[in-house]
Amino acid sequence: MEEDASLFLEEELWDNIPLMEDEGDKLEDTEFEVGSLPLEAEDHADSGCSCPEKEQDADAQRRKKKATVRDRIQASHLRENLNSLDKLHGEQDLFIQKMREELRACRQRMDLLTKQQESVAAELAAEREANNMAAVGRLQAASRRLCMELENERDLQWKTQAVLKESESAMWHIAIQEGQLEDVRKFMQEEAAAARQCLQVQAAEQLRKEKEALRTAERNRLLRVRKSMCLQKEHGLRHQKLVEDAQRNHRIAVKFLKASLGRIHERERKEELESREHMRRRMDAVLALKNNITANRETLRKFQARGQAKAELAEQKAQAEKETILAQGGDAFKHLVHQRWHQELEAQKRAFEEEQKRREQEMVSRILKEEAEEEDRRKKQHPPPKPEGRPTLRHKTWSYLADFCEGKNAAVTPCHPLENDNFACPETSELVQAVSSESVQGDPGNVNWEDETLAEPEISGLWNEDYKLSQVPKEDVEPKPVGGTKMDKDILARTVERLRRGVIHKQVVSGREFKGRPFNSKPELIHFKDFDIGKAYKKKITLINATYTINYCKLVGVEEHLRDFIHVDFDPPGPMSAGMSCEVLVTFKPMINKDLEGNVSFLAQTGEFSVPLKCSTKKCSLSLDKELIDFGSYVVGETASRIITLTNVGGLGTRFKFLPASESYEMDISPSVLKISSLFTSEDKGFNEKIITSFSEQQIEGNESSPIDEPSQKESGNLDSKEQEEGRPAESEGVTMATITTIPPHEEQMEISLGEVAEGEIGPFSSVKVPVIFTPVIPGAVHTRFKVVFKNPQCPTLYFRVVGIAIDVPVWVPKPNVDLKICMYDRLYQDSILVHTRSKAALRLKFEVCEELRGHMELLPETGYIQALSSYSVQLKFLPRHSLPEDAGKYFDKESRVLEAPMTIWVADQIKPVGFTVHAIVTTSDLELSPSEVDFGYCTIYEAIRTEVSLCNHSLLPQEFGFVGLPKFVDIQPNDGFGTILPLETLQLDVIFQPTKAKDYNFELACKSEINRCFKLTCRAVGVHPPLELSHYQIKFAATSLYDTSVATLYVVSSHLSMSSLAHSVPCISSEDTSPMGPTSFEFLLPPDSPITISPSVGTVLPGKRCLVQVAFRPVLPRELIRQEAFQALTKEVEGKLSHKDTATQRKDLQRQSFSMLRLQNRERLFRTSTTQHPELQKQGLKSSSHDDQAAQATLVRSFPGKFEKFVVPCVIASGDIQDRKGTESLSFSAHNTLYLELWCPAVAPSIVVTSDRGKTISNFGDIAVGHCSIKKVSIQNISPEDLAVEFSVLNPYGPFVLLNPISKLPAGETHVLALSFSPCESVLAREVLDIITKRGALSLTLVGTGVASTITCSIEGGVLNMGYVIARESVSSGFKLQNNSSLPIRFSMQLDSLSNAGRGGQQQLPQFLSSRAQRTDIVGTQNHSGQSVFSVVPVEGILDPGGAQDFTVTFSPDHESLYFSDRLQVVLLEKKISHQILLKGAAREHMMFVEGGDPLDVPVESLTMIPTLDPECREEGEELKPILVTLDYLQLDTDTPAPPATRELQVGCIRTTQLSPKKTVEFSLDSIASLQHKGFTIEPSKGFVERGQTKTISISWTPPADFDLDHPLMVSALLQLRGDVKEMYKVLFVAQVVTSP
Repeated sequence: MEEDASLFLEEELWDNIPLMEDEGDKLEDTEFEVGSLPLEAEDHADSGCSCPEKEQDADAQRRKKKATVRDRIQASHLRENLNSLDKLHGEQDLFIQKMREELRACRQRMDLLTKQQESVAAELAAEREANNMAAVGRLQAASRRLCMELENERDLQWKTQAVLKESESAMWHIAIQEGQLEDVRKFMQEEAAAARQCLQVQAAEQLRKEKEALRTAERNRLLRVRKSMCLQKEHGLRHQKLVEDAQRNHRIAVKFLKASLGRIHERERKEELESREHMRRRMDAVLALKNNITANRETLRKFQARGQAKAELAEQKAQAEKETILAQGGDAFKHLVHQRWHQELEAQKRAFEEEQKRREQEMVSRILKEEAEEEDRRKKQHPPPKPEGRPTLRHKTWSYLADFCEGKNAAVTPCHPLENDNFACPETSELVQAVSSESVQGDPGNVNWEDETLAEPEISGLWNEDYKLSQVPKEDVEPKPVGGTKMDKDILARTVERLRRGVIHKQVVSGREFKGRPFNSKPELIHFKDFDIGKAYKKKITLINATYTINYCKLVGVEEHLRDFIHVDFDPPGPMSAGMSCEVLVTFKPMINKDLEGNVSFLAQTGEFSVPLKCSTKKCSLSLDKELIDFGSYVVGETASRIITLTNVGGLGTRFKFLPASESYEMDISPSVLKISSLFTSEDKGFNEKIITSFSEQQIEGNESSPIDEPSQKESGNLDSKEQEEGRPAESEGVTMATITTIPPHEEQMEISLGEVAEGEIGPFSSVKVPVIFTPVIPGAVHTRFKVVFKNPQCPTLYFRVVGIAIDVPVWVPKPNVDLKICMYDRLYQDSILVHTRSKAALRLKFEVCEELRGHMELLPETGYIQALSSYSVQLKFLPRHSLPEDAGKYFDKESRVLEAPMTIWVADQIKPVGFTVHAIVTTSDLELSPSEVDFGYCTIYEAIRTEVSLCNHSLLPQEFGFVGLPKFVDIQPNDGFGTILPLETLQLDVIFQPTKAKDYNFELACKSEINRCFKLTCRAVGVHPPLELSHYQIKFAATSLYDTSVATLYVVSSHLSMSSLAHSVPCISSEDTSPMGPTSFEFLLPPDSPITISPSVGTVLPGKRCLVQVAFRPVLPRELIRQEAFQALTKEVEGKLSHKDTATQRKDLQRQSFSMLRLQNRERLFRTSTTQHPELQKQGLKSSSHDDQAAQATLVRSFPGKFEKFVVPCVIASGDIQDRKGTESLSFSAHNTLYLELWCPAVAPSIVVTSDRGKTISNFGDIAVGHCSIKKVSIQNISPEDLAVEFSVLNPYGPFVLLNPISKLPAGETHVLALSFSPCESVLAREVLDIITKRGALSLTLVGTGVASTITCSIEGGVLNMGYVIARESVSSGFKLQNNSSLPIRFSMQLDSLSNAGRGGQQQLPQFLSSRAQRTDIVGTQNHSGQSVFSVVPVEGILDPGGAQDFTVTFSPDHESLYFSDRLQVVLLEKKISHQILLKGAAREHMMFVEGGDPLDVPVESLTMIPTLDPECREEGEELKPILVTLDYLQLDTDTPAPPATRELQVGCIRTTQLSPKKTVEFSLDSIASLQHKGFTIEPSKGFVERGQTKTISISWTPPADFDLDHPLMVSALLQLRGDVKEMYKVLFVAQVVTSP
C-alpha cells in the first residue's frame, strides 16, 4: 500500500509538468537542451565577437542569419521550459506545505488520543476498584476505540511522512534543474529589459507625433470657428433684412386687412339689420297667431260652456222624468234606457236618411255625366255591330260590371256581347256579394239565402222586367221606355256607385283605420277527416268581430265545386259590437270519395273574408320510426337484435311486406303516378303542404335515383352521430361502400336478416314491430338495404338501412369515453381504465399516449399482460400544464377549452389497436384582484378609509378563498375576507384601512385559494397624525322639528406640546418633518345647501388648549318641493275655476243643440280642456308669490313624514394664527391634515303649527306711520297627542313689537290666538323673531313691520356738484333730480349757505387764509364782486308727490377770475329736516386755457386787496411766469427688487365759450425734455393741442437714475407754454425724492 502511494505521488508530480503531449519525450528533450546550453551560449558569444572581422564575408553573413533564427527558436523553447519549471516549483511548494500541515495536525490528534487513553485508563482503574462493571465495560469499549483511532493516526502519520519525503526529493530535483537554467534566466531577463527600452523609445516617438497632430487639429478648429463667425454675421444681416421686409409687408397687409374688415363689418351690419327685420316680422306673426289662438280659445270655451249647459238641462229633464216615473210606480231605469236607445236609433235613422239622399244625388250627377260622355263618344265612333241574339239584362249587367272592374277609373266603353267579355266568375261573385251585403245592411230581417244572387236597387223600379221609367230625384223628367243600352248603363252606374259608397266602408276609430281580417274564426280551418260516402257531417264555427267598432256579417257562399256537398246555415245577427261573436253551422254530405278544398266566403262592412274548408278521404299514412339501424361493432359469432316499428296514423289499413331492396316486388303495384311520403305524414306536416312529383322521380326500380340517394346521405350522417354516442370507432363511408360491393347477396342475408314477422296486415291507427337480426360472420362492415311494400297502390315504398361491423378483436374497453370533467392546470387527476378480453389466452398489451400529450398525460404501466377471459386495469394520470393549448394542437379547442385526447392500446400480434378517448375541460385556477394596486392616499389616525376591490374567478369551478395574515390596521368585509366564489363570478370586497401611527404604509394582502395558490394585492398609504383632534368624531342629533334648531358641542383640541418624539407621538405626515409647535388654525367646510351650521367654523387653537365648537342642526323643507306643492295647489284651483265655467256655459247652450251634437262635444271636451289648461296653469305658476309658497310650506309641514340624513363635514388644518393673515390672504391649509366629523340628522314634523293665514309663520304688519299702532292675530294649534307647556322668547323691550296675550299651556288639538302689536317710533324696517318653546321643539314666528317717514334720494353721488371752468362774466348750468321714495307727499325748500343768516354771521370772523388749515370750517368760497350770488338754483321750493321726482337747475355765473368759487346747497324737508347737502364748486378764467394739477401753492380764499388787472400788451411784454409744483415720491420698499416709477399728471384744458375768437384750439408745449429724460423723467406728450370743451392729460413719471443721491432730493424746472387767444407761460418745478415707506 505504501509502494502504491509513492508511485502515485511520483506519477502525479511528473504529470503536473505541462511540457508537450508526450511527457517522457519532453523530459528527455529538456535534459538534452539544458546540457547543450553552455556550448550554444559560447558559440553565440564567439560569433558575437568575431562578427566585425567577418563583416565582408557573404557566406559568413548567411550563416549568421541562420544561427540567429535558430537562436530565437531555441530561446522560445527555453522560455517555455522556464515557465513550466516555475509553475511546477510553485505547485510542489504548495503541496509540501499542505502535507506538513496535515502531518502537524496528525501529530496533535495523536497527542490528544494519547491523553484521552491515559484518562480512560485511570477511570477504568477507578471503576474496577469501585466494582462498577457497567462503567468498566463502557470504558473498555472507549479504550479500544481510542487504541484503534491512535493506530489509524500512526498509519496516516507514516504515510504522510513518506509522501512528504518523496515530495521534498522531487523538489530537490526541480531546484537542481533551476540552477542549471539560471544563466538562461538571466539572459532572458536582459533581453526583456532591452525590449522594454525599445518600447519606451517607440512610445516617446509616438507621443511626439500625436502632439504634432494635436497642434494641427487645434489650428484647424480655430480656422473653422473664425469661418463660422463670419457665416453667422452674414446670416444675421440677411435675417435682419428679412425681418425688415416682413415688417414692411406686414404693414401693407394690415392696411389691406383693415379695408377687408371694414367691408366685412359693413356686410355684418347689413345682415344684422336684415335679421332684425326678419325677427320683427316673425314677432308680428307670432303676436297675430297668439291673438288668433286666444280668439279661437274663447270661441271653443263658449261652445264648451254651451254644451255643458245643454247636458245639465238634459240631465235635469231626465231627473224630472225619473222622479215622475218613480212617483207613478214604474221602472225609471228601464224607461230611461229605452228612451236613450230610441233617441240613438232616431239619430242613426236621420243620419242614414241624410246619407241616402246624398248618395242618390251623387249617383244622379254621375249618371248625367256619363250620359254626356257617351253621347260624345257615339258622335265620334261608329256604332258597334248588333249581336244575333239579344242579350238579357242580367248578361248586360255583368258585362258592364266586369268592364268597369277591369278599367277602374278609365272611361266607360260601349257594351259588347257576352261572348266577347272576358271576365272571371270569382270577380262576379264578389260584386254580387257586395251588393247583397248592402241590402243586408239596409234591412237585416228580410234577407234570404236563396235571394242573394243580385243586388237590390236603392230606387225602386230600376231593375224590374217591366222596364219602368227611371225617376231622378228633385227633377221632373219625362218617362222613357226601359231597354237597350241606356237602362243597362243606368243600373250599372248605380250599382258601381253603391259598391263604392255604401257596401265597403273604411273603419276609422280615434284616428286609426282598421286594416286586416274583420272577423276571426274558431277554428281557423273547417276540416272533415276520414269521411265515408253517404254519411252527413256537421261542424260549427264561431265568427268573432275583430274590428274596432260595430260591424255586419253576411254569408256569400261557398265555391262552385263545393256547392253540391257543402251547406252553410247562418242567421245574420245584425250589427255586432267589437269582440262579439256569432255561430255558423257547416254541413258536409260526401257523394264521391275525393279530397276537396275551398273557402266559405263572407262579406263584412269593412270588406270580404273567407274561412278555409278541407275534406280529406281515408288514407294510409305509413312511416317507419327509424331509417337507419346501427348495430355497431360485434365480434364474429355473436347475435344482436333490433326492433323497427311500422306505424299507420291514417284511417285505412293495408297489407305490408318487408324484404331486401334487391328482391323483386310480388304484389300488384300499378306503375302510376305516386305521391311521396309526405302524403302519409300529413298529420305531422299539415294539410296545406302537398307535393306532387312525376313518375320518373318515384320509380321503384331505379336504385340510383335521387329519392334513394337522399336517404343514403341522411343515413350516413346519422350513422356517424350514433356511433359517436355509443362509443364505438366509426369507420369512413368509403369503407362501408367497398365492403358492400364485395359481399354476395346470400351472405348479406345470412349476416343481417329479418325476424319471423316480415309481412301481414296493418290496421288503421295501429303499429307493427319487426325484429332485425345481426349475426356477423366475416370481420368487416356490413351494409344492407331493406324496403317495405304495400298492397295499396297509393302507399309509397319505404326504405331503411341496416349497418353493422364485425370484429375479431378479443380485447375491448367497456368505457371508451373517459370523462375527467373539469380540470385545473398544474393539478394531478387520476382515473382507472378497465380493459376486458374475450380471448382464452393471455395477451400482452401496450398502452400508448399520443405524442402531443405525453408531457401532460401518462398511462401506467405502459406494458402489461391480460389473462384469459379476465380484465386489466391501467392507471391514467393527467397533469395539465399551462402549455397544453400549444402542445395539444388539434386535440384541444381553445374557445371551449375542451380536450379530446385519443389513447391507443396495442395488442400483441394484432395490427388494429383498441382506442379510447379521454375528455376533459381544462380551466385555470386564477383569481384576479382588480385593481392590483390600491393607494389609500393620506389617512389620519382618527379615521378609516374604505375602498372597493373586485375579486374575479376565471375558473369554471367554484373556489374557496380567504385573506390570511392581515395586519392589525386592515380589515376586509364581508365575512372577514373569507368565502366561496362561483365560476366566472366577480365579488366586490371592501378593504378598510385605519392607520395606527403616522408613517408610510407599504404592505401586501395575500388571498389564498383552496388549492393554496396565493394572489397578492399591493397596498400603500400614508398615515397622518394631524396636529389637532376632535373630542367627538360623530354627533347624533335628537329628532328635531322642521324649522327648529338642535345644538351640540364639541372641542377642537391641540395636544402638540413638545417637538420631542420620545415624550409622545408628535403630529406629522408620514415620516416627514414634524408639524411646527405653535398656534394651529382650523376650518370646517360645510356642504352646500345643508341644514348644518358650525360656529365658529374658523378658529385657532394654542398648544395644549382646546376650542369650543357648536354644531347646529335646523331642518327645512327643500325649496323645489315647496314650489311643486304651490304649483299643484294652483293647478287644482285653476281646474276648479275652469270646470265651473264649463258647467255654466253648457247650461246656457243645452237648449240649442241636438242629442248627437251634445255627445260629440262631450267626447271632444277632454281634448279641449287639456289644451286650454296648460297655458293658464303655466301663467298662474309664473305668478305664484311668496304667499303661495308659505301656504304650501304649511301644508307640507303638517304632513311631513320624517327624514334622516347623514353628513360628513371635513375640517382642514393649517399652521399659524388665522388673525396673522394679511387682508384676504388665506392660510395654507393642508389637504392631508384633514379631520372628518360625521353628523346624524333626523328631522320630524313640528308639534305646534300656525293655522291662520294659510300657515304662514311670517306676520307682516306692512307700512305703519311713525307713532301709530297696529295689531295682528296669529292662531297656533297643538297637533301633538299630548298637552304642551308653552314658553315665549323675550322680545326687544325697546323695540316696536309686543306680545299682548301670552299663555302657559296648550292642550292637545287646541288652538290659541296670539295678539301682536307693532308701534314704530322711527322710520326703520323692524324685524324680530318670537320663539314659541315646548319640550318637543320650538316654533319661530317672524314679525316684520316698516315705520314710514319722509325720505328722498338725490341723483348727485358724493354730494359734490362741480361746474368746471367758465369764462369770467359768462354762465353755465347743470341739473340734478330729487326722488320721493316714501308713500307721503313732501314739501321741500332749497337754501344756499351764502344767502343764509348763518353765512352772514360768519363773515364777521377772521378770513380763512389768516387761520390755520385745521381751523378752516367754512365752505362758502369766493363770491362775485358785484354782490350777486355766484350760484343760483330753480325751483326754490315745492311739493314732491309720493313716488314722484323733481328736476332742479343750478346756474354758475362768476364776474371775475378765480379758482375757488364754492357754496353749499341744502335740501330742507318739511321746513325743519335737512335731507341733503350739496357742495357747489366752480372756477373762472379770463382766457380760454387753463392748467390743473400739481401741488397747491396758494390759499383757497382770495385776499382782501384787489389785484390790479394788467393790459394784454403789458402782459405779453412781461411774460409773467406762473409756478406749478409737481412732487414725485419714488417708493422703494426693497432694494433688491425694482419698484414701479413715481407718476403724476397735469391737465391742460380749453374752455368752451360763446365769444368769438380767432383761435379754436389751445396749443401747449414743454421744453427741456432731453435734460428731464437724462435725470429720469418721462413726459408724454410733451406738446399738442386741445379742442374746445376738452382736456388733455400730461403724464409724468420718474425713475431715479443710477447716480442719484438718496439724501438730496432732485429739483428740476421746465417751461410750459400755452397758446390760445393769448400766450401764457408756466414754470413747472419738478421735485423728486426716494422714500422707503408710504
